[in-house]
Amino acid sequence: MYSNDRGEMRKVFFEAWRKHQHKLPLATLEAQLLDIMLEHSEYHAILDDPASFQEENFGAENPFLHMSLHLAIREQVATDRPPGIKTIYTNLRCKLADTLKVEHAMMYCLSEVLWEAQERNTMPDEQNYLAALANL
Repeated sequence: MYSNDRGEMRKVFFEAWRKHQHKLPLATLEAQLLDIMLEHSEYHAILDDPASFQEENFGAENPFLHMSLHLAIREQVATDRPPGIKTIYTNLRCKLADTLKVEHAMMYCLSEVLWEAQERNTMPDEQNYLAALANL
């Protein structure tokens, strides 16, 4: 249904945002993305302007990558993949008490593991990822 193309994925965000604004029904993925978008009001101006998705200079952080990492963390926790991540998440929730802070900390670890894998041209190392998460 969806392409791996960066522009296509951004269109999914914009379409979910448009549907939300017009009170239209959302597909499951769109609803998940909308939850994340609503938690990030700092990105609403970008989402209000679909032409801005052509821009590559978002400043310090790419909002689409940021929101996609939230989605990845939520999917990992929901499926407990890699095994043990759900327990780590639950423990961090008790420790930090703020879901977004927990996800942001976990996203940092995830992005580091993904960067390393890309640099080495290998699959992400799940054990290193879980170890980094356990040290939060």
